Amino acid sequence: MPKPTARPASPAAVPRGCTYLKLRQLVRRVGRHYDAAMAAAGLKATQYSLLSHVVQLGPIRPGELAARLQLEASTLTRNLQPLVAQGWVELRPGEDARSRLVVATDAGRAKRAEAQRAWKQAQLALNAVLGEERVARLHALLDECLERLGADQAAGGAD
Repeated sequence: MPKPTARPASPAAVPRGCTYLKLRQLVRRVGRHYDAAMAAAGLKATQYSLLSHVVQLGPIRPGELAARLQLEASTLTRNLQPLVAQGWVELRPGEDARSRLVVATDAGRAKRAEAQRAWKQAQLALNAVLGEERVARLHALLDECLERLGADQAAGGAD
């Protein structure tokens, strides 16, 4: 992690409480919002996200997909299982006997299109509650934090 700066912060700028806890609380609340919307399409929000990435990026090697999603390979494998079981995604042979490709099926592309409408409604509802400007600022702040943390980890920093 970068070393803290020496300049004193204003009292309003001093973090209060645990950042991890606050982020987890926000993620759980937002996750419930999206999960409720996605339930109409028979998916969890995480499944929709994974299916969308497979549709957009596939056919794709599992390792590359895991890297794009910033997931451990074992987590990707576990998360793909329900999509494979439903027939929305297939694991097909790759370029050689040792490689595989993750591919969305026709049913998977149709499911993604159906779920995309539910996702759009969830996104618009969240924007209405939080305000579009606040959501845009949140996205920018999250992107900046991810970039800084990624640069720190690439330089040998801890998780």
